[in-house]
Amino acid sequence: MQNPSPTLNLRQAQFIALEKKFKAFVGGFGSGKTWVGCGGICKHVYEHPNVNAGYFAPTYSQIRDIFFPTIDEVAFDWGLNVDIKESNKEVHFYSGVQYRGTVICRSMDKPSTIVGFKIGHALCDEIDVMAKTKATQAWRKIIARMRYNISSLRNGIDVTTTPEGFQFVYEQFVKEVRKKPELAALYGMVQASTYDNELNLPDDYIPSLMASYPPQLIKAYLRGEFVNLTSGAVYYDFDRQLNHTDEMIMPSDTLHIGMDFNVLKMAAVVYVVRDGAPLALGELVNLRDTREMALAIKERYPRFNIVIYPDASGQNTSSKNASESDLTILRQAGFTVNVEPSNPAVKDRINSVNGLICNSEGKRRLKVNTHLCPHLTEGLEQQVYGISGQPDKTAGVDHVNDAAGYPLVKLYPIIRPSIAATSLSGFS
Repeated sequence: MQNPSPTLNLRQAQFIALEKKFKAFVGGFGSGKTWVGCGGICKHVYEHPNVNAGYFAPTYSQIRDIFFPTIDEVAFDWGLNVDIKESNKEVHFYSGVQYRGTVICRSMDKPSTIVGFKIGHALCDEIDVMAKTKATQAWRKIIARMRYNISSLRNGIDVTTTPEGFQFVYEQFVKEVRKKPELAALYGMVQASTYDNELNLPDDYIPSLMASYPPQLIKAYLRGEFVNLTSGAVYYDFDRQLNHTDEMIMPSDTLHIGMDFNVLKMAAVVYVVRDGAPLALGELVNLRDTREMALAIKERYPRFNIVIYPDASGQNTSSKNASESDLTILRQAGFTVNVEPSNPAVKDRINSVNGLICNSEGKRRLKVNTHLCPHLTEGLEQQVYGISGQPDKTAGVDHVNDAAGYPLVKLYPIIRPSIAATSLSGFS
């Protein structure tokens, strides 16, 4: 088999050449994480034929949607070809017609399934999107699979991930190594930014990220830095002067109303959209139940076209009337109800709101009439993260903030721009 000449940028090449048992490639979106991780698998297949490897992702859908198409292209780049056995969650490698080895794929979401096989190399992809405790469980299960006894084999684990705050990778590759310097012989890390892979990305990829994400997330998701995403103020860039508007609701406006269901603490925030930007121009708080909220909206805003974006939990039987659901009450009141089967992830909702409050270019698209929305204004100023790393719900400002977020994450979701790569290493 001829020596491969893979397509790698500088940071990717540094990672492939890193001589450590455990090594992490921590990078921003589009920095080529999965690509270089797949390159590590191909290097293993090239150097250690017939020694199986493992690929571990947070979910099975990532195996199907990200790993399978990427490993197909990376293998070709390394002079190999693959036979993807999707039903078995395996990838078989060949050099021409000669079999070289198999990659066994498992989800880290269920660490208990990581049993019954042995491997000599592993790739853990996007491990930091998982809760730290589950990531640690999966890591230990994967280490237990590394059981080949071959003198020339390192039995190593590669980790590729976007930094999601101070999660598993920071704890394992930075904090623990700092505490125990002898671990530096085993652990190594390469940090990469999206800019390191810029030549392989569409021209509008980085500008799209800059326009969508708030500054705090740009440090993590563009520059690949570890930053604290779960402490301090939740809506850290909200400013009651800079995000204020004197605009009022006009008779021709369509009203987009976010709603959170809570017994005796019903909350709703009323938006209009002008020039593509959301304006919060009204609020209803501390109402008794869904029926009272529906009546209050109809009384305050008669003859308006109204779209409700509610808490998806309202599809369950209402706590106010066991025979009706909250959503049924709203529909019977004549409102259009825009709701998904489940709520978006809390992180996604907060990121959407923060990206509208102020993006990394300093543009503030979300405006609030602070005179008409005093509770929302205080909520955006005051809510902080609790000790669990989730938004605090003990101060009483969470209901109006939740209500405010449901329309925004629906109408202005942060969608990572797709990569129509100009060369193969443009994969994320």
